[in-house]
Amino acid sequence: MDYLLTPLAVLPFPEIDPVIVSIGPLAVHWYGAAYVVGILLGWAYARRLVGNAALWPGDRQPMTVAELDDFLLWAALGIVAGGRIGYVLFYDLGSFLANPLSIFAVWNGGMSFHGGLLGTTLAIVLFARKRGINAWSLLDTIAAVAPIGLFFGRIANFINSELWGRPSDAPWAFVFPTGGPMPRHPSQLYEAALEGLVLLAVLAVLIFGLAKLKTPRFVAGAFICGYGISRIIVEFFREPDAHIGYLAGGWLTMGMLLSLPMLIIGAWAMATAKPQPAPGRPTTAP
Repeated sequence: MDYLLTPLAVLPFPEIDPVIVSIGPLAVHWYGAAYVVGILLGWAYARRLVGNAALWPGDRQPMTVAELDDFLLWAALGIVAGGRIGYVLFYDLGSFLANPLSIFAVWNGGMSFHGGLLGTTLAIVLFARKRGINAWSLLDTIAAVAPIGLFFGRIANFINSELWGRPSDAPWAFVFPTGGPMPRHPSQLYEAALEGLVLLAVLAVLIFGLAKLKTPRFVAGAFICGYGISRIIVEFFREPDAHIGYLAGGWLTMGMLLSLPMLIIGAWAMATAKPQPAPGRPTTAP
């Protein structure tokens, strides 16, 4: 379908350099900065949750704030390594096999949320076992703050002019520098809103309004299910990766396929979660 492009029909894409600042061979990219800001803000929010004993079973935290601080590095490694490995395996294995060193060029984009989720979950399980922490409660904590990182990550996708949407004649459509002459849905902003702001608000209601942190794995299940729903919705507006295209029927995408199990797992976690008594381990303040 052809679209008539006029100055009033589409929004001009903001001219934002993907590089914030460069000093010699060193460059700070918006994409990398988004991950750092998302992790740090999520960490600050998680510290407030863990520090509030009234939110947890028996009004006792399942871990100390100091233990949460120790997990920060584990979380960062799980997000970055899992996200990159997931993108390589799920979306562009052939290209990376042809140029293996490009796997490490994370500043150019190319991260998979589903891979990052698996990497972070593995880090949670290993860390919880090492410290004797309830793994479900740690997962609830990380899930509660994850939308913050998703929000900043999707904004960085928009700045990078990547993962843009399908052609559209909507008045808020953009002509992306890398997306050809056609105006397109700003699907990155849709994801920032749904996976980030909306999901963060829903989880906050569950935590502070319905005290669901007292029911281990419910918040984690809500996050997983909520992300899956949000991602599937946005996939109807997002252009599939050119080297993958549609998997079936002219509408099924890899993002949808990877999100479907999340709906099942998230629904199971919420349906089977039960309130528990206070943890038996000491949780004195640091």
